[in-house]
Amino acid sequence: MRALVTVLAIVVIIGIIALATGFISLSGKGGQLPKVAVEGGRLPTVGADVGDIDLGTKNTTIEVPDVETKKKTVEVPTLSVEKAR
Repeated sequence: MRALVTVLAIVVIIGIIALATGFISLSGKGGQLPKVAVEGGRLPTVGADVGDIDLGTKNTTIEVPDVETKKKTVEVPTLSVEKAR
């Protein structure tokens, strides 16, 4: 599988180089879309019975964890950049 992908990649690269150097020249004529006429017809009708959704709030007592933060001095990496002269 790996060899197949490698060979395919080499073939694509060779093709790009051949086009870029002018070894291969591609030309073609402009195309044209077909003319399509639609007459008559009717959109389909779809019926759907759906349920009701009520969105609201209520007061409830729940257990919530108490999170505590502390300040601590730690060593962090720094980066300095100087402009080229």
